[in-house]
Formats: sequence, structure tokens, C-alpha cells
Amino acid sequence: MFSRILTIAAQEIRIGIRNRWILLATVILAVFSLALALLGSAPAGTLGVDRLTITVASLASLSVYLVPLIALLLAFDAVCGEVERGTLLMTFSCPISRPEFLIGKAIGHTLVLTFALVIGYGLTAGLLVASGAGSLTGLIDFSRLIATSVLLGVCFLAIGYVLSSLTRQSGTAAAAAIAAWLIMVVLYDLALLGALVANPSGVFASKVFPYAVLLNPADAFRLFNLAALGASDLVGGMAGVAETLPFDPVLALVSLLVFAGMALGLSTLLIRKITP
Repeated sequence: MFSRILTIAAQEIRIGIRNRWILLATVILAVFSLALALLGSAPAGTLGVDRLTITVASLASLSVYLVPLIALLLAFDAVCGEVERGTLLMTFSCPISRPEFLIGKAIGHTLVLTFALVIGYGLTAGLLVASGAGSLTGLIDFSRLIATSVLLGVCFLAIGYVLSSLTRQSGTAAAAAIAAWLIMVVLYDLALLGALVANPSGVFASKVFPYAVLLNPADAFRLFNLAALGASDLVGGMAGVAETLPFDPVLALVSLLVFAGMALGLSTLLIRKITP
């Protein structure tokens, strides 16, 4: 079983290399993280923290937009693309189950995303440390950011697999993936903000909003990382919210794990019903 899963994973990594997905994702993450590191030099002296910590705080907000988008673009045609190309029937004619096929895809895509994050963000961390602008605490914060970014990516990879299993054409799946990114990363927050503005001291603000944040993996990711940094003085926003929550911010990390597990489970159920 493991050899079949690893074969699918290796194939996805080769596709990522051939289509320059790894290079593109790495360059995007590196460019944005370097830009934030340079922009973060100004407040470092004022706040009394190193530039590495400020960069991590900024990347925790930026990653909410970049990582889900990269993950969805990796996963949107994982199933329907195979159907379109006629390779899914050939794959399932081999002694491999559909869950094994999907797990292999997930492992391969996760490794591609992990490589891009480690290299893209790691270059920035290395440059800051080499220039004397980083610290051991900052490196720990950076490592936590990369690890949780991978987990966030897995959540959206799973969403991509669900959408890919529900459609039969890559174009439709791509449109659905962009719509999912827009709804979960942009519109969801706008809806929460609108509800808070409409009733800032009512039941929604005190009882509903804190748990609504946990339901969205993007918000849960940002909440956990900014709370772990104690970053209310650095970026405000969600970091300030973390200080007033009725639960431990670690619950946000748990919600990411639960969401990833449930979404992967759903995609596994859906792929069982596909007839190539």
C-alpha cells in the first residue's frame, strides 16, 4: 500500500517540477517575504523587537492569502484533470484503491508546498539572521509559521480535492477554486466585520464571533500565529481579538487539524463515487 501511495506522491512532485509549480510558488513566497522584511525595518527599533519577529507577524497575515491560493491551484484538477486526460481509468486499472490515490496526491502536493514555504520563507529568515536582525526566538516563531502554513495549505488542498471530485472539467474546477478562495479568505471576513460593526456589543460579538473565527481555517491560522507572537502591538486586528477570546488560542490550531481531517475525509468519500 505504502509503495503505491509513494508512487503517486512522487508523480505529483515530478509534475510540480516539470510545470515549474515549485519554482513559481517559491519565488512568490520569497519575493513577498523579502519585501515585508525590508518594510518591517522601520518599526523594529520603535517597538523594541527584532525585524525577524515583525516579519513573522506580517507574514502571518499575508500567508492567509497566498498559501490557500497556491494550495487550491495545486489541487483543483487533481481528480477532474485525470478524468479529462483519460488517465484516471488507467490508474484505477492498476492495483491501487481510490483512497490510496488521493492520499498519494495529498502527500505529493503537501511536499511541494512545504518545499516552497521552507525555501521561500527560509531565504528571508537566513538573510535577516545573517545581517544580525534576527534572534533565536524569531527563528522559533518563523519555524512555527512555516509548520502552521503547511497545515493551512493541507486544509485548502483538501478543499481543492472536494471541488475537483464534484466536477468533471478542469475549467469548472478552477472557477470553483477561485470562488472558494474568495469566499473563505475575503468575503467571510468582510461578513464578520459587517456583523460586528452593525452590533458591536451584542450577542454576535460576544457569543458568535469568537467561534465563527474557528470555523474558517484561514482565520484560525491567523489567530493562532498572532496570538502566539503576542502581536497586538505589531499588527493589531486579529491579534487584538486573540486577547479577548473566551478560549485558549491553541483551540484555533485544533480547529485547523479537525478541518483538514474532515475535508480530506469528505474528498475520500467523493472520489469513491467517481466513475472514470
